[in-house]
Amino acid sequence: MNSSLYEAATIILPLIFAIVFHEVAHGMVARMLGDHTAAERGRLSLNPLRHVDPFGTIVLPGMLALAHMPVFGWAKPVPVDYARLRNPKRDMALVGAAGPASNFVLAALSAVAIGLMIRAIGPGGVPGPIAMFVLRNLGNFILFNCSLGLFNLLPIPPFDGSRVLRGILPWSGARLLDRIEPYGIMVLLVILVVVPQIFPSLHLIDHVLLPPRDWLLDHLAGFITWVAGPAGAPTT
Repeated sequence: MNSSLYEAATIILPLIFAIVFHEVAHGMVARMLGDHTAAERGRLSLNPLRHVDPFGTIVLPGMLALAHMPVFGWAKPVPVDYARLRNPKRDMALVGAAGPASNFVLAALSAVAIGLMIRAIGPGGVPGPIAMFVLRNLGNFILFNCSLGLFNLLPIPPFDGSRVLRGILPWSGARLLDRIEPYGIMVLLVILVVVPQIFPSLHLIDHVLLPPRDWLLDHLAGFITWVAGPAGAPTT
């Protein structure tokens, strides 16, 4: 396989599914809490075509991955009707938390899968082309899920973290977030692009997102070694 095509496949496939599972998790939790809007509109499907936003799901995250920057992106938002939730303020926070939570669970499951594959290959074993392709995809799936989960927890509208924060704050704070939400993307661009250019020491990604992401990746790497057993132990 052409090296560029191979590299693209190991980025695009795990990236799309990380984002799709994230969106489906929102819709599934909303359905559990009384809102069947996503299910009625066919948005609980794992078919990527129902969720993909060409720029937000593929182009932007792919560019960030190739640039070795923290990956974030978005899909077509899963529709949630506040009025159909049993307790709208609390339940919307749970719906918001479901997306990042799914990313962290998927990262852990991928670590288990990698560990089991290493164990199956055995000490000193060399994975074949198919096994190596799967391992590369699983490795990137871990990276993308950790990055997406943490990025979406930022308490900036319209990210999931703002939904969680809205459920915790008193109504006065919740209403303030509601007023900010229409300008959320503009605020995010100012924080991510403009502020670091003027004040490099205030780079949000470097100082807020990278440390917890690297902490998660380090612990998941240790988890992989534990699952793999002797086959995953470093050789001297």
